[in-house]
Amino acid sequence: MPAASASSARSGSVVQVGRVVVAGVFAALIVFAGAWGSWGTAQHAMLPKGRERGTLTVTDCLPERCAGTFKPLSPGATARPSVRIERSVVVREGHSYDVVLEPGTDVAVRAGVSGVLLAWLPLGGALLLASVVVAGGMRMPRSAWMLGLAGAGLLTAAFVLS
Repeated sequence: MPAASASSARSGSVVQVGRVVVAGVFAALIVFAGAWGSWGTAQHAMLPKGRERGTLTVTDCLPERCAGTFKPLSPGATARPSVRIERSVVVREGHSYDVVLEPGTDVAVRAGVSGVLLAWLPLGGALLLASVVVAGGMRMPRSAWMLGLAGAGLLTAAFVLS
C-alpha cells in the first residue's frame, strides 16, 4: 500500500508542475504577443526623432480610417493634403492631433504621452488576459493581481489622457 500512495503522490506533483509550466508558457506567450502587437505603432510614437512630426486635422472618417490635412512641425517635414490615421474612439472629425508619420508612408500615429499610451493598448489587454491565466492555471493570485492591475492601469491611463 505505501508504494501505491507514493506513486500517486509523485504523479500528482508531476501533473501540478506540468500545469504550472504550461500555464506559464501560455501567459508569457500572451504578454509577448501583446508587446509585439504594440511595438509596430509604439516605436513611432516613442522614438519620433528623425521622423516627420506635425498636426493632423481630421476632415473625413470612414469605418476603418480617418483622413485629414497634415501641417508639419519638425524640420524636413512637408505639408500634405491627405494623411490617414487609424480610426478609434479617440479620433474625431474636426479635431486636431499631434502626430508622427510612419517613414515613407502617409500613415499617421498619435504622438506624445497619449500616443504612447494608445500604442501600448494591445499590451494592456494582454496583461489582463495573462492575469486570468496566471490566476487559474498557475494558482498565483498575487502575481495575477499585479498583472491585471498593470493592464487595467494602462488601459485606463490611455483613455483618460487621450
